[in-house]
Amino acid sequence: MSWRARVIPTRGAGIAGNLSMKLFISGHHGMVGSALVRRFQREAGVALVLRTRRELDLENQGAVAAFFAAEKPDMVIIAAAKVGGIHANQTYPAEFLLSNLVLAANTIDAAYRSGTKRLLFLGSSCIYPKHAPQPMTEDCLLTSGLESTNEAYAIAKIAGLKLCQYYRKQYGVMFHSAMPTNLYGPGDNYHATNSHVLPALIRRFDEARVAGLAEVVAWGSGSPRREFLHVDDLADACAFLVQQENPPDWINVGTGVDVTVRELTETVATVTGFQGRIGWDGSKPDGTPRKLLDVSKLSGLGWRARISLQAGVAQTYASFLAEKAAGILRT
Repeated sequence: MSWRARVIPTRGAGIAGNLSMKLFISGHHGMVGSALVRRFQREAGVALVLRTRRELDLENQGAVAAFFAAEKPDMVIIAAAKVGGIHANQTYPAEFLLSNLVLAANTIDAAYRSGTKRLLFLGSSCIYPKHAPQPMTEDCLLTSGLESTNEAYAIAKIAGLKLCQYYRKQYGVMFHSAMPTNLYGPGDNYHATNSHVLPALIRRFDEARVAGLAEVVAWGSGSPRREFLHVDDLADACAFLVQQENPPDWINVGTGVDVTVRELTETVATVTGFQGRIGWDGSKPDGTPRKLLDVSKLSGLGWRARISLQAGVAQTYASFLAEKAAGILRT
């Protein structure tokens, strides 16, 4: 298996200090993984170990074990995941549970067995109960039932979080987790039915603008409240967390600010230049009434998000147009 690590020359001591450190980022071609690559390229002495899905199938236990035994990365960030919106989660729950469960278990165990010193597992705010007190603190995990529309995905992410927690407790390794809120940014998936709400809105309003449509009909009532974090802010938070000497087993990563889906929809319409009406299809599911993370633990450590939603949506739309023009848009 070929070696694809590279040392990025940057200023300062960085995360690796004065030494060279091998960092494996799984899922580096995805939206989150790409942001992590951009962020860690700025760190001195970090050698990025990268594999495409074709080169390394994370659901193949033997292949993953062989990769870790050969490369022995010092640090791992698990960004690979099977993801999608409400429609995809409801249509393919078995695949969402199995794929995410297996790739997390394979990677975490192989990292431990190969001597990896540090591992950061990326989960999701959907791990918290459907009716959790708002904003949601880390300790509300497993206190009541999950949102049914993405329960399978959430269960897999909870299992990955708990596996890191118990490996840390039993074996003394620094394996910990970050639970980001809804993410968006360059390289997102703009599939017509299987994408998340923000990229789905960007695609629909762009197509409506180009076609000169008089109306766009959005799903649900528009009343649920959601929090959105730019993926570059998440990557920066990850770089911050892996430098903490004794981080929590899992920690929320978000902005601490939410908006209604209606407000989000109006923001996207404005940014894309759509001039028509916005209608609402109340027969479609709303999902969880509110999902706002309590980010006091992370802010107490000294990190806060910097990219506002308006600025982030504008930047993401510009990226969408560039990716579409280049023929590399994920759809």
